[in-house]
Amino acid sequence: MRSPAPRTDERRTTTARPRALLATASVAVALAAADTYVVVLALTDMMAGVGIGIDALQRATPIVSGFLLGYIAVLPLIGRLADLASHQRVLLGCLAVFVAGSAVTALAVELPVLVAGRVVQGVGGGGLVPATLAIVAQLWDRDRRGTPLGVVGAVQELGSVLGPVLGAAVLAVADWRAIFWLNAVLGVLLAAAVVATGGGMPSRPRPLPVAVSLLAAAATWLALAAPEALVTSVSLGVPFVPFGDSTSRLATPVGVVALVLVAAAVALWVHGAWPVLRRADLLGALLLGGALGSIVLTFAAADPEKEVVGPLGLALLPVAAVLAGLYLVHHRRAGQPLVPRGVVVGRTRWALVVSLCVGVALVAVIVDVPLLARLVHTESETVAAFVLVRFLVAVPVGALLGGWSLRRLGDGLVSGTGLALAAVGLVVMSTWGRGSLGEWTATPVLALVGLGIGLALAPVNNAALADSPEDAHGTASALVVVARMVGMVVGLALLTAIGLHQYYAAVASLPDQTDAQALLDAAVVQVEWVFRGAALAAALGAVASVALGLGRNPRG
Repeated sequence: MRSPAPRTDERRTTTARPRALLATASVAVALAAADTYVVVLALTDMMAGVGIGIDALQRATPIVSGFLLGYIAVLPLIGRLADLASHQRVLLGCLAVFVAGSAVTALAVELPVLVAGRVVQGVGGGGLVPATLAIVAQLWDRDRRGTPLGVVGAVQELGSVLGPVLGAAVLAVADWRAIFWLNAVLGVLLAAAVVATGGGMPSRPRPLPVAVSLLAAAATWLALAAPEALVTSVSLGVPFVPFGDSTSRLATPVGVVALVLVAAAVALWVHGAWPVLRRADLLGALLLGGALGSIVLTFAAADPEKEVVGPLGLALLPVAAVLAGLYLVHHRRAGQPLVPRGVVVGRTRWALVVSLCVGVALVAVIVDVPLLARLVHTESETVAAFVLVRFLVAVPVGALLGGWSLRRLGDGLVSGTGLALAAVGLVVMSTWGRGSLGEWTATPVLALVGLGIGLALAPVNNAALADSPEDAHGTASALVVVARMVGMVVGLALLTAIGLHQYYAAVASLPDQTDAQALLDAAVVQVEWVFRGAALAAALGAVASVALGLGRNPRG
């Protein structure tokens, strides 16, 4: 493994210790991935913290879908920025956004503020992935990227394992807000590590945006924290009195000041980065991000027990189609489109297809294995979560093995083998019923599926990076992540809908619809059909992997 001499191009990162920078960036990716799952155990406490009862669980959907919205919608833009600016600068910017979102989430006492904080967290966390993959493309030759790509894939999946564990550990000694304060602290420490390992600050920040940002942070903390000593003071409490009948902490004089300062800080940073943002095609980013955001809100906000699409789905899906069409028209006419011409060609197109299939298979296991465990194995959510750990631990192991295998094997061979193994394991899982999770054979099957999915992660990224232009590695990486996340969001909705259709058919055929055991068996049928659908997705991904090349380093 070797690193070429750094260049003076604005797009390149001057690194004092390239492997240390990659390690630091990978830890940041793991932190962002953990934040995707950290709310699993804390969701009910977060609902109570913003005044939502457990009987109104549907109102908590934006807490999850908001993070996904921020994560996915801006990925193409941040991926393009990683191509046009210093990777180190993009990493620091994403960490700053992630820290700000974590702090807002920790301070929130009302649902809109909590959701806004999660959206901002998603924006910062999602942007870390393409920036880190672009660093790999910069520092390692195409025939030596396998192992570092495997490392990035492994730590990203390791984050999914550590997320619920981290949440449970923090909740054991503190409340849910401590989870997000910990995220903020870790984000600051990682930013300092990026500066240290990257050879110093990429450029001296302008004093005015920094000063306004610090004032905005202070005012926002005052508005959202509303310190009791100030609020109850006769002389100092006036700025904390809400306007009219409002109860929002932002609908106060100090809240308005905070919002104005935040807007000013954002405007100043955007003005300073405008030359790069203009080259990144903001109009294209708005069109493509709007289309992706509409898809996320359509499926992620759906109640799987009642509907395939969310309550606004009939309106959002046409909006997504129109915005996608407008982007295609804009892409043909723009001089420098958001997704540069020549990126989605050759093996990159097939990498997106395989990544989509990986997302479908992955989300089916993550959601329905704990569900099956609750139905036939245990009533404890904690025990059900530990059943899933057998799968989650195998995914990063597979990612490392897949990256290492690329030294001698082709991308398509490694990816196809992995997804074929995952398909076989999912077919076996589709036969599980009562007592299956208690047998010793359940562990190797779950490990096989996790190992197989993990094997596909590095080859997909490697193929996309190898066949994309050198100045578009960030964009190609972002598109691969987008495809996988869309596969997770849409795949979950569609597979759950198929499973529920089979469940209702099974219930309708019961001679006694009050028989608890028969209803339980019908619920197991639903899970079995989800696993069948996931097996089909994995098999399709294995077939599509052939187009990635069975030999080592084929030409695009």
